[in-house]
Amino acid sequence: MENSIETVYFLENPEKDIIKFATGTQLRYEDVVKEVFGVASINDLHMMLQYNKSFQNSICHCHGISEKNITLDRIIRIASKMDLLRFKQQLMDQKRMHLDEEPLEEDLSITRPFDSIIKLQEGIFQWDDADYSYNAVTTGA
Repeated sequence: MENSIETVYFLENPEKDIIKFATGTQLRYEDVVKEVFGVASINDLHMMLQYNKSFQNSICHCHGISEKNITLDRIIRIASKMDLLRFKQQLMDQKRMHLDEEPLEEDLSITRPFDSIIKLQEGIFQWDDADYSYNAVTTGA
């Protein structure tokens, strides 16, 4: 097992219709925040939430909330198992589009998108090569 378990985050910019997944390391050291939101850091997102009216409106419309209920966790949060299942489906759909003919099931394999062990909202998950997904790690009593 690795020394630290990476947390996977869900980032959403409803104004530009962008959804992206990133690890904590990617958020700290890569330009993921800039790619999704167009600002240099998470700290700049507070300013966007406070002063960018079109960004505020897109969040309200997307989540069905009022302006006073906008918080940072509406656009950046720890990913859930359900989020990851949707992400897996997107990866498989992308792979299908790139295959010219009717794909065989073995052609639809996807590579592990993150570390072999990750943390989600529901706990710790481990990659399973057999079904190309992350499964919950159960701890013994």
